[in-house]
Amino acid sequence: MTVQKVRWGVLGVAGIATKKVIPAMQRGTWSDVVAIASRDLEKARRASAALGLSRAYGSYDELLADPGVDAVYNPLPNHLHVPWTIRAAEAGKHVLCEKPIAMNRQEAESLLAVRDRTGVVIQEAFMVRTHPQWRAVQDWLRQGRIGRLREVVGFFSYSNGDPANVRNILEYGGGGLLDIGCYLVTTARMLFEKEPARVLAAIDRDPATRVDRLASLTLDFESGHAIGTCGTQHSPYQRVQIFGTHGRIDVDSPFHAPSDRSCVLVVDDGRDYFGGGSERTAFAPCDQYTIQGDLFSRAVREGLAPAVSLEDSVANMRVIDALFRSAESRAWQSP
Repeated sequence: MTVQKVRWGVLGVAGIATKKVIPAMQRGTWSDVVAIASRDLEKARRASAALGLSRAYGSYDELLADPGVDAVYNPLPNHLHVPWTIRAAEAGKHVLCEKPIAMNRQEAESLLAVRDRTGVVIQEAFMVRTHPQWRAVQDWLRQGRIGRLREVVGFFSYSNGDPANVRNILEYGGGGLLDIGCYLVTTARMLFEKEPARVLAAIDRDPATRVDRLASLTLDFESGHAIGTCGTQHSPYQRVQIFGTHGRIDVDSPFHAPSDRSCVLVVDDGRDYFGGGSERTAFAPCDQYTIQGDLFSRAVREGLAPAVSLEDSVANMRVIDALFRSAESRAWQSP
């Protein structure tokens, strides 16, 4: 079968784009990254040369005007996600936008009308949703392998105290909840396959930058709970544990899944407190950014539904908004 690759352009030279996403997409079957843009033309040219791209632009608008670009990857700072996603869509480009897709629910909802009016595909770049290990977890839960799902427990952290870093600038959408807490929310919703009835949060803010540096979350799904903590001034760590009425699943590398070695899931049948019924399943090394890019490109070429619907992204932002309200009110809030 001859594949008509989707020709990609990238807005900005963010590290996640130049170090992870672009190289991964270049290894894809359905994706061809052809252009990159920066407000600094020399930065765009250096990135283009390093990555072997054919075109570099000194403005985002120039890239959006390129008829040889079918789709755009938007890894700009959070406050620019919606404005430039809209401009790309109105230029006729399909858009894969980094998470969080918006600063709040209202912004996210504005993209629904843009998508419907322009007819392009718009998707939030939650690459974890397409990783084989998470698809396996979903299958096991549906099959009842650990009984009825009761609780999801997650932790995600890194260390970044630089006040000049974009992730620590409040006006740009900085802070841990939007940056990494969103993963805890989306995976919990994915596993329970429903929306939480209410949420509760406690947040600690950096006194200098005012961004949230520690957030602890509880999502009440009525049939069970999801609890999680994310921190941006911690030692780096990630883990998700999933508990059912008859067993548990441990996900050791839930978010930053390595591409150069296997991911391992542990399923325990709950026969004792010491893991006596544990079984390990290893997944062949893969790059979740390659998978994400190819699935998006196939959705464009074959008219398939995107891996993460825009409606799902709006619902995720609705929960995140409620968590912020809960932290302020110190009370349960409904999304």
